[in-house]
Amino acid sequence: MSLRSSGLGIAACVFFADQAVKHILIDGLDLGSRGPVAFGPWLDIVLAWNPGISYSLFSAQGTAGWLALLGLSLVAVALLLVWLWRARTLASAIGLGALAGGALGNACDRAIYGKVADFIHLHLGTFSPFGVFNLADIAIFAGVALLLYDSLILTPSAK
Repeated sequence: MSLRSSGLGIAACVFFADQAVKHILIDGLDLGSRGPVAFGPWLDIVLAWNPGISYSLFSAQGTAGWLALLGLSLVAVALLLVWLWRARTLASAIGLGALAGGALGNACDRAIYGKVADFIHLHLGTFSPFGVFNLADIAIFAGVALLLYDSLILTPSAK
């Protein structure tokens, strides 16, 4: 299997898993009406709508803001796919695939709902260091971590 195929496969898996879980929680279980569902003392499943990017930064106000964030997301996906096309290692291909799939999952939410659906809330009592996030966000984080690992550990710079 080629690096491109591996990265595109990861992107597709991330995208479809993210959208399937969101569909089940939003439409199937009606999480918005149900309220938080506790899975122990440190994990809740709760529907939170994010009108911006990470931690609701740059919240989209009105149609122009929504279109700008959607356009930015789609440009990011396109650039990630170009980078994936040029990937030289399996680690970078998988990392870029995870990033592209996560970005596309969140862009799809923005296109459908006008904002991103988040639902995973990790906390210790009232201490909540991560806010509420989704599978796409986990994939984006993992993709960045894998790219850093690939560039700093697996592919040391020539000096």
